[in-house]
Amino acid sequence: MLPDHLDTNLSILFIGFNPGLQSEETGHHYANSTNRFYSVLYKSGLTDRQLPPDEDAQLLHYGYGLTNIVDRPTRGAAELTKEDYRIGKQQLIHKITTFRPKVNCFVGKGVYQKFSGISKVEWGFQKENQVEGVRDFVAPSTSGLVRMNLEELVNIYKELKKS
Repeated sequence: MLPDHLDTNLSILFIGFNPGLQSEETGHHYANSTNRFYSVLYKSGLTDRQLPPDEDAQLLHYGYGLTNIVDRPTRGAAELTKEDYRIGKQQLIHKITTFRPKVNCFVGKGVYQKFSGISKVEWGFQKENQVEGVRDFVAPSTSGLVRMNLEELVNIYKELKKS
């Protein structure tokens, strides 16, 4: 199982769908070479250098954590079941209430939709927060499958610096 990187007093908790097979194999979040997660963090000013996936635990030094709504690795999120999401949502609420990050950043609209049950979602900070006292932010997935260009991704992630 891919380990979470969690701590108290996090500025941002990044929440993905679930580990991909390459992340599960390497033991590091966003390990697929086509994923732009670490590049987006660097180019948006959230980190001072572009971290490689094998330094994912270093994000804790920036005040950032990593987890997923579902722990089970799959080839793609389409393989996840309603039961995966039901269990995952309960586990995620427990993580959020235990560690109390300032901001939950859902990496992908679909992640937030599965967590919140809200179907119409815009990028950025949400009007309603799902866990009292923790702000919700929805950002695009950084997967190479997402058709947004790097500049568009970076501009949305820059909004996190205003938290």
